[in-house]
Amino acid sequence: MLWPVSALFQALTIIRRAAQQSKKRPADLTAPLIVIGNISLGGTGKTPLLIALSQELQKQGFKPGIVSRGYGGHAPGYPLAVNSDSDVSQSGDEAFLIAEKTGCPVYVDPDRSAALHALLFREDVDVVLSDDGLQHYKLYRDLEIVVVDGQRLFSNGFCIPAGPLRESMYRLNEVQHIVVNGEPAREIPQLARASRMQLEPRTLVNLVSGEKRPFAGAPFNTGNKLQAVSALGNPERFYALLERLPYQLETFTFPDHHNFTAADFKQHSIDEHQPVVMTEKDAVKCRQFAKNNFWYLSVEVNLESQFVERLIEDIRQVSIL
Repeated sequence: MLWPVSALFQALTIIRRAAQQSKKRPADLTAPLIVIGNISLGGTGKTPLLIALSQELQKQGFKPGIVSRGYGGHAPGYPLAVNSDSDVSQSGDEAFLIAEKTGCPVYVDPDRSAALHALLFREDVDVVLSDDGLQHYKLYRDLEIVVVDGQRLFSNGFCIPAGPLRESMYRLNEVQHIVVNGEPAREIPQLARASRMQLEPRTLVNLVSGEKRPFAGAPFNTGNKLQAVSALGNPERFYALLERLPYQLETFTFPDHHNFTAADFKQHSIDEHQPVVMTEKDAVKCRQFAKNNFWYLSVEVNLESQFVERLIEDIRQVSIL
């Protein structure tokens, strides 16, 4: 029944993109711009990929800058420069975590073009990464990377509201790089040229003491249950990681980008005598009221070396244009 509405949504998306997206590179764009996004609703792993790529580029001598929408944040004014001393309620969780993990200059603004202009004017950068923004067509881009969740893929293949897609799968033919997060549930032709990334759990880190315990094995006392708290686009992937541990798992799911307060944990009767485990992205919003049983899971992003090499070559090609 929703298919006609889905078809209309797809048509309007094509029209909006044609009307808003310029093929002419702006004269004031002084650094290659890479957009990292997805074509489906929900989390796919684009922020961990952006962090990993920023770190790889720094190793290669680049000076990356980053722009973001700042989802979940409410700043008194924009564009907002974000660093490790920023107020996460203003910057949003993703932008704060990116700034803290990479040390790169990060600017947020609902208008990503405004964030880009502020970044290029105020900072010394030679490549820019955009966290999300694939459908923010007013933002010019030199390169596009689409991140796909390997387990969910594209569901029924329909656009909103009949399915989960923001754009049709044909869009994959137009981007420079596709990265699949995890092993794909099935083979589909559109992913034949895709690269792979894996998120591997490494350590559990205590929010109060900073103590680190290895993920593998049994880091907690026998008989404990784990209370998994998340405010993610796709919490099931996080829960699946924790199910590897030999404990009973109780899950508490909040809306994506939820701004946690101490009251959230009381209202849901979360046991302060049992471990609470969350992602690092959610943990940055809980530091001010964290208790001794609060932990976050630190993961390592593994990328194919060939993908990184191809991307760096593409960046260098854009730089000499």
